[in-house]
This record gives sequence, structure tokens and C-alpha cells, in this order.
Amino acid sequence: MYDRFGLFIAGAWVKGATTAPVLSPVTERSLGDCPQAGAAETAAALEAAARGFAAWAATPAFTRADALHRIADEMLRRTEEAARMIALETGKPLAQAGREWGLSVDQFRWYAEEARRIHGRIVESRVPGGRFEVHHEPVGVVAAFTAWNFPAALIARKVAPALAAGCAVIVRPSSQTPGVAMVMVDCCRAGGLPEGALGLVVGPTETTYAPLMADKRVRKVSLTGSTRVGQQMIRDAAATMKKVSMELGGNAPVIVYDDADLEGALNLCVPTKFANAGQVCVTGDRFYVHESLHDAFVQGFAARAQAIRLGDGLDPAVGMGPLISAARLAAMERITAGALAQGARLVTGGTRAPFEAGHFFLPTVLERCTDDMAVMAEENFGPIAAISAFRDEEEVLTRANACDMGLSAYAFTSDPARARRTVARLKAGMVGINSFAMAASEAPFGGTNFSGMGREGGIEGIRDYLDVKSSQVVWS
Repeated sequence: MYDRFGLFIAGAWVKGATTAPVLSPVTERSLGDCPQAGAAETAAALEAAARGFAAWAATPAFTRADALHRIADEMLRRTEEAARMIALETGKPLAQAGREWGLSVDQFRWYAEEARRIHGRIVESRVPGGRFEVHHEPVGVVAAFTAWNFPAALIARKVAPALAAGCAVIVRPSSQTPGVAMVMVDCCRAGGLPEGALGLVVGPTETTYAPLMADKRVRKVSLTGSTRVGQQMIRDAAATMKKVSMELGGNAPVIVYDDADLEGALNLCVPTKFANAGQVCVTGDRFYVHESLHDAFVQGFAARAQAIRLGDGLDPAVGMGPLISAARLAAMERITAGALAQGARLVTGGTRAPFEAGHFFLPTVLERCTDDMAVMAEENFGPIAAISAFRDEEEVLTRANACDMGLSAYAFTSDPARARRTVARLKAGMVGINSFAMAASEAPFGGTNFSGMGREGGIEGIRDYLDVKSSQVVWS
């Protein structure tokens, strides 16, 4: 199915130097052979991007805004096609895939309007007859590297603000989900972008990543991926002084205080934890539950987990799909076994699902988890909920903050004062109180510490694609 598209270079679909199979996480069979970029194709994409940037940066902001709206219109028209591609490549349920595509459309709508609001300012000068003018200019060619878990939304969160700012973008998606990227880039063709303003290359590190990182014309890189990959990318970017935005791993704590609405908390925590089989960087991993609610919370969590139907995401009745790979499946077994060996108790799940094929792991609930267990200390990135009891507010906030990651954190309480204290104390780029809804086009998304730097979404999102220039203008 990938031969409909290919690599996108200089405004056209082209074949790659080679092909590689894309495997379904549901059937473990090939979905098709995806074109792969060699060094020549990546070099051509860079040349086209340099030309495309010159044309696109000179395009008036209001014209850029109209183009982004046309892209959003085309994306809406192709929602069913895109959702099916997301479900095929990731295995996630169609309903979740459709919501992801809708969030991606929102990014283009939001940044279409932000393109019209790239405001400078006038600063009075101490020089007689002078003034400073502060301008914002697009940084240049951007390389966008995205992960497989949200193959549409992660691209949209980079491409939309970059195009709105006047940058050219080369997208290098995960090799596990290239078809979603192809559909989105094909929708972008409807925007009437100059040739080269948007490119797509898929392929191995040595022929895609390495040339993009080494080329001085690439002035910014944006990554959604693991902390380990982000650290390496920052080191590589330093050689050519590229700007970087990093949306990296998480290990989000969820605090359930004694005054929380227990049923309301469970109704949000369980579907959020097991969405996309837990392969979500901002999902709750560590559940700290007040001792007065702990037993009821564990029972309610387990009952809801057991009711989730596993299977192919293309089946509308399915609530949770597979993990992306055999490696992730083995990791879930290893993490669960390690926790049990250290004294955790398995409440439900903990094993592979009894299917003939596919990377399916049962929704898993562990209690009596301690902070020294890997299931609590590290991001599990899978369908494992680790639950631990706490006694008082100071204790739980200290425990929640005892982590190098700082992407998201959550708490459930009915006390406004406690909510404010919790927001102030938690070390995270995003904090949800009685809510997990953090990924919205109108709000900044990103973390602190080992969870990265920079922001995607909101008015802040476009700033990472703009350079600031000041000029002193003096009239005698």
C-alpha cells in the first residue's frame, strides 16, 4: 500500500533507493514494502528544502495561514482513510485513531491563525531620534523526527507551527509507521506549498538521520522520542549549532488524595492508562493512592481493566490493541517479573494475551509497589499500572518528585487549596488536576529535566521556529 506514495521530495512523490517491510503489530505480517531513502534521496530533499525555504519564508503570513487551512480541510476530508492507516500500523483502536487525527487537524487550524499573529514590537531607544524594532524570522530548514506511538499527532505538532512560522520542514517518521506520515504529507500537498517547503524521507539512520544532522542548512531539529535518543541528538546538533526541541520520556505520577471522587478518578484513570496499550509518554505510570481509598481503588481499577477487550484495532468492539513490537512485549514481561520478585502483588493481567499472533499483553495491575522497583522508578511505556499507598500530602509529593523525568503529573482532589499546592509543588511541565486532557493545540505541551525542552502547542509552540532580530533605527 506504500507504493501509492513513496518519499516526498521537491513537491513530488518519488521512489526510494530500496524498500523495507512494515510489520503489523496485530498479525506480525507485512503490511507492505515501504520505500527507503538512500544518501542521494536525502541530499535531494535537503537541496529542495533550501529552495523551498527561500520561497516560503518570503510568502506573506496571511497567505501561509490560508495554506494551513486548506491542509486542514483536506485532512478532514480524508479522516476515515487516515484513521484506518493509524490503526493498521499501530494496532490502536479505530476510535482512538480517529481522535488522534482530529487533534492533528486542530494543530493546523490553530497555527493557521498563529501565523497571522507573529508580532514584533517597538522599544524606545536612549539614542535621540532612535528606536529598536524587534522582529521574528523563521529559523530556516527544520528536521522533524517523530515516534510511532502517535504517528499523526506528533508530525502535526511539528509541521504546523514550522510552516506557520515560514520554515521548510523535512519529516523523518518512525520506520514502523511511515504510511501515516505519507497520508498527512499528501494532505499538505493540497495547501499549495512551494516545492521543497515540505519533504518526507524514510529510512535507516545512516542515510536519513546522519545527513540531516550533519548539514548546516538544517537550523533546527525537533524530536519526539526517548530520553536516550534525545541526549544523542543534542550532542549531534551541537556540531552545527542547531536549535533543538525535545519532547522525551515521562514517568507520570498520579496522586489520589483522600478527598478525591473515587469513581470519577477510576473512570478517568483506567481508560487513560490503557489507551494505546499504555504506549503514551504522558500517561499515568505511578499511582499513589491515599491509604483510606487504596483497597477500593485497586479493586475498581482491576475490575475495569479486566473488562477491556483486546484485539485488532480495526474491530470497533476492541478497547485495547497490541504493543508495537516483540521487544516491547518482552519488556512488559521483564518489568512485571521484576516487580513480583521484589514483593509487588499481581492483581490482574501480567502475561501475554492467549492469541496466536500479535504483540498483546493483558492490562496489568500491580499493588504493593515500592519506589525502588523499576515499575515505579522507570517509565514502563505499556499497559502496567503500578499502585502504592501513601499516608500524607508531604510524603506523596516528595515521592512523586523523586524522579529525573518531568513531563506530566496528575492529582485527584476536591479541595481547591490542595489542588493549588499540588500544582505548585509537582516538578513537571504539565500538571492535570482531576483531568488527563493535556494535549490540546491551544496549550503548551512539553516537559522539564530529563523529559526535554521546548514546547509544542499554544502560542509558545511557534516561538521555537522563530529567531529574534532587533534593529536600532535612528533618524537624525
